[in-house]
Amino acid sequence: MKFKTRELVEGAVMVALASALSLVKIIEMPWGGSVTLLSMLPIVVYSIRYGIKKGIFASFVYSLFQLATSGVFGWGLTPLMLIGSILLDYVLAFTVVGLAGIFRNKGLPGYIGGTVFAGVLRFISHFLSGVVIWHSFGELWSGFVTDNEWLYSLVYNGVYMLPEIIFTVIGAVILFSVPQLRKLFAPQGN
Repeated sequence: MKFKTRELVEGAVMVALASALSLVKIIEMPWGGSVTLLSMLPIVVYSIRYGIKKGIFASFVYSLFQLATSGVFGWGLTPLMLIGSILLDYVLAFTVVGLAGIFRNKGLPGYIGGTVFAGVLRFISHFLSGVVIWHSFGELWSGFVTDNEWLYSLVYNGVYMLPEIIFTVIGAVILFSVPQLRKLFAPQGN
């Protein structure tokens, strides 16, 4: 895979923008997780613009930033839990966002489908981490306690990932629907 200078520069800008937006938390959930200010959108746009190979590369770099700023190394995890969390909660979860360009040749419906697809894959990665690594359970909301780690992980991750996916889709629709922006972010090359 070869990158043109423009593609590398745009990739770096999109990773930086996604990283900065990930620090702007619109809603913080009581158990953890948060809805950010469209932090997945720059990676989604890059993947749609340049394809999934380059999108995955950019999103992998983004995953490393997420890992570096997470504090996961200070959580007191066992070595096996730490490795699992690094892989599922960071590397895999954020790298799959680069798959948003999978249907980029289908126009706006493809952009929406690819964005949803990538967001759902990210959710699945976080969900599996909650079940396999964290084995979390407890009080989901006032008065409702569960010892079912599958339900807990579904609610814990779904409560922030569903709005995150919806807002990212809305952002993508706006970027690719407005004629002036559509020209700016149009898919390039293969």
